[in-house]
Amino acid sequence: MVYLKSENEINKMRVSAQLVSRTLAEVARYIKPGIKTGYLDSVAEDFIRKNNGIPAFKGYGHPGNQFPAALCISVNEQVVHGIPGNYELKEGDIVSVDCGIVKDGFYGDSAYTFAVGSLHESVEKLLRTTVTSLYKGIEKAIHGNTVGDYAYAVQTHCEEQGYSVVRDLVGHGVGRNLHEDPSVPNFGKPGRGERLRSGMTLAVEPMINMGTHRVKTLKDGWTVVTADGKPSAHYEHDIVVREGYAEILSTFSYIEEITKFQIDNNFLDGQARRD
Repeated sequence: MVYLKSENEINKMRVSAQLVSRTLAEVARYIKPGIKTGYLDSVAEDFIRKNNGIPAFKGYGHPGNQFPAALCISVNEQVVHGIPGNYELKEGDIVSVDCGIVKDGFYGDSAYTFAVGSLHESVEKLLRTTVTSLYKGIEKAIHGNTVGDYAYAVQTHCEEQGYSVVRDLVGHGVGRNLHEDPSVPNFGKPGRGERLRSGMTLAVEPMINMGTHRVKTLKDGWTVVTADGKPSAHYEHDIVVREGYAEILSTFSYIEEITKFQIDNNFLDGQARRD
């Protein structure tokens, strides 16, 4: 069942989404060669709790296989749900950091793929293509359109650049629960899928691979990797469907102030780029 949110509920979600955004920016300060992913996780959890939030991912899952950390940290060929630990970041790595928090009963959920030092040109293009596809999709996430309109915009942009869209993992509704209806795939056809309505709140998140779209899950039961071992990029925003535009509740602005990695968003509708 899809839950349309009131303005009061959206205001609370905005607070949660902004805390996630500030947490990702805090983590960005420490991303460099030699840093262990487990340390990044500890930075995030401390920041979340100091700001009166609760890490949404820690303990998530089924009894016997609950996620053990505040962040999902996925490096290079890891697509999503990587478990932070003793891995030391290396020059040329890319690292997807996915963060969820709950505050005042509402969830925020956002992700960003960071460059560790200098990247090969082809890998940097993957990142730029993926984040651009996120905003192209958001442009279509307006009242009266469908999930398929969003998905088609993401898919066509990435495939035109020679990349593939992960099929086995999708975005989702978000609100009082971390995962709500509807599912929001990043591939599809215009006019298909759930009809978007004002007040719907979604976590939209393209996961784009340099090689095959196929993925597999490692023995830890969480970490998803590309089937061919090639890099994958992942970006995620929380949005509200509105009449004529999508409001973005999260933001990458805090991150961009630190990393200086920005994308030319001149092609985007000003209303869509409200973060």
